[in-house]
Amino acid sequence: MRVLHQSLRKEPRLPVLTVAVLLGMGLLLATLWYVQVVSSQRYLESQKTQSLRTVRQPAVRGKILDRHGAVLAEDRPTYNLNVYLEELRPHFQKEWRRQRPKRPLSREESQSLQTALRFQVISNFVAQSRLRMPLAITPADLEKHLTELRALPLPVVKNLDAAAVARFMERSDAIPGFEIEALPTRHYPSIAAAHLVGHLRRDIPDEDEDEQFNYRLPDYVGQIGLESTQDTALRGRPGTRSMLVNNLGYRQSENIVVPPQPGHHVRLTIDLAIQDAAYKALKDSGSKAGAAVVVDTRNGDLIAITSIPAFDPNEFVPRLDPQLWASYRDADPTPLIFRATQERYPPGSIFKIISGLAALESGVVKTNQVLYSPGYYELGRRKIRDTAPPGDYDFTKAFKHSSNTYFIHHALECGIERIIEMGSQFFLGQRTGLLPRQEVAGQFPSHDTVRRDWYDGDTANLAIGQGRLSVTPLQMAMMTATVANGGTVYWPRLVERITPVDPDAAAQTITHPSGRIRSQLNVAPQNLAAVQHAMWADVHEEGGTGRAVAIEGFAIGGKTGTAEIKGTDGSRDKVTWFISYGPCESPRYAVVVMVESGASGGKTCAPIAKKIYQALIARETAEPGRRAGALARN
Repeated sequence: MRVLHQSLRKEPRLPVLTVAVLLGMGLLLATLWYVQVVSSQRYLESQKTQSLRTVRQPAVRGKILDRHGAVLAEDRPTYNLNVYLEELRPHFQKEWRRQRPKRPLSREESQSLQTALRFQVISNFVAQSRLRMPLAITPADLEKHLTELRALPLPVVKNLDAAAVARFMERSDAIPGFEIEALPTRHYPSIAAAHLVGHLRRDIPDEDEDEQFNYRLPDYVGQIGLESTQDTALRGRPGTRSMLVNNLGYRQSENIVVPPQPGHHVRLTIDLAIQDAAYKALKDSGSKAGAAVVVDTRNGDLIAITSIPAFDPNEFVPRLDPQLWASYRDADPTPLIFRATQERYPPGSIFKIISGLAALESGVVKTNQVLYSPGYYELGRRKIRDTAPPGDYDFTKAFKHSSNTYFIHHALECGIERIIEMGSQFFLGQRTGLLPRQEVAGQFPSHDTVRRDWYDGDTANLAIGQGRLSVTPLQMAMMTATVANGGTVYWPRLVERITPVDPDAAAQTITHPSGRIRSQLNVAPQNLAAVQHAMWADVHEEGGTGRAVAIEGFAIGGKTGTAEIKGTDGSRDKVTWFISYGPCESPRYAVVVMVESGASGGKTCAPIAKKIYQALIARETAEPGRRAGALARN
């Protein structure tokens, strides 16, 4: 005690420190008692009023790429300004106290005034952010969000550009409750591939999945085209976000339970440069409707497949305006039809490849055999006009002048059964399965049909590509490729491979094999060679109808066609064709062009095909340099 007494005399501040420590411990004990005893009931009640909400979070959609990696469809970030309403509640309350009228309000008046004041507070904060962009919501939108999606952020300004994002970030500390959110938005760089790639629509959830989530963020599903056929691979897997909300429905906290998994990339056989060139050639021709197809004759790979008129797939995201949809639907010609596969046309004289092969195979005609044509073919009382002038015709001359008389005469000699057998070898009247929702089979008579209901007049019409016969440009492209490569019928290939985004998951890559053989033509080589020579003559010899496609140093074989169609009102129109392949000495490309309401195959379609060949040649010339550059970068 004496020692302690002496210590206190030497350190007079020690008693003060002792008292302070004791008071602090007492205060701590009192606070703990208050929290655990007095406030426990309040925290317990708060916990009871909190609940979890699950949010479905869509994945980033995979890209659609051409054979060289150029983008045909991809998700790009779109920047929105979002507001979390619970963080603005103090400002809502302050504005309510300031502007609330003194007179009593009905429930409807009170609710309406609160909505207007909330909207005013949000507008004022957005004005402070200096975005210089209009609000994307109305008071009604705000009220709906408060009622249905209170826990989620509300997008108040959409599609911010880089300058607007920068202006907001400079002042974001002074603007409570607001943040920039980047959302993936589908983008299509080239309208030339619109029908092929297709477009999206807002996803409608099924009942089983909808029961798993309280909220669903906007998601999309492929409607047509590759977006539809490859939707499972492109779409990825959605994630789940968990949110803790209070009794008023406002968010308290959140965390990601299952992260979304991005979709796979789909790489095509298409060459976007050729696709764009084909589309531009069709557009620049002044034609209102048509299609072009380019096929690799060596394996059936599609290099380009396009159609005019076309829609803009970007207009379908987030949703297509009803007025624009009506204009698409009611337009004549409508851009909603993929004319390369989805519309069927009479082939006209390009069908003479099949009727000519049938006649050669039957033995009723020899290539050097001459037939005189008076300028028409007389069948009973009917005279079928010939577009070729009167004169003597062998097979090559008849082919390049497109003599109706010659081919009708020999078709009747060999018989309809032979023509049907030959057309069936090219799978006319059958779908390829390339785009199931956008492909028609066309029309081609069967053996049963000709046994029941068929006349010589029907055979005459069929021989020159008229009558009960219709085809698609894709079918004609595959037929032309078969003639060019010596008789191998390939399945058309559009998708080269499907690859995961994660390079470490390369083992999951799905490759679609090239050069799948559908069948082999049962045709004598000399007869196929006769058709190939006639196609060469049609372009390179005097009097050929396809001379407009000729390119120096690049031999092309072709055939023109002009088919007449009769409208429901009695009017007449034309469907014009040019089918071709090149180079003749070692075929690599089959190019088919079809134009509705054209002048003729030679005048309308052949010049379009020439531009496509020029693009192919330019691409081949640039290809070695492009490869060398890629190797140097690697």
